[in-house]
Amino acid sequence: QVRLVESGGGSVQAGESLRLSCEASGGTWHMYCMGWFRQLPGKEREEVAAATGGGRITFAADDMKQRFAVSRDRAKLYLQISNLEPGDSAMYYCAARYTGNNCPGWTDGIIYWGQGTQVTVSS
Repeated sequence: QVRLVESGGGSVQAGESLRLSCEASGGTWHMYCMGWFRQLPGKEREEVAAATGGGRITFAADDMKQRFAVSRDRAKLYLQISNLEPGDSAMYYCAARYTGNNCPGWTDGIIYWGQGTQVTVSS
């Protein structure tokens, strides 16, 4: 059974950094695309970045590269957020999809989700 567990969220002050982790289990992980998503209050869930089994990272938007860094070590996925802003306050989710060694998007197929980890940034 595929399982994703996020950790590392918390309440921080603006300007601080956080490293979120996602640990996956129950699958052949080099064949899964893994990704980070976030859901801001009152907004739809949005993709942050995706990582192939080989560690190739693709960000959903170029401006996220400025303060967000994603890395992957086999079945573990990390999201480093630097210089946190109150606008980064959100629930951050890890996702996975069986796609082979690529990340073609999240619009179809079976997507597995973690329970999320909350990040709250105060000014």
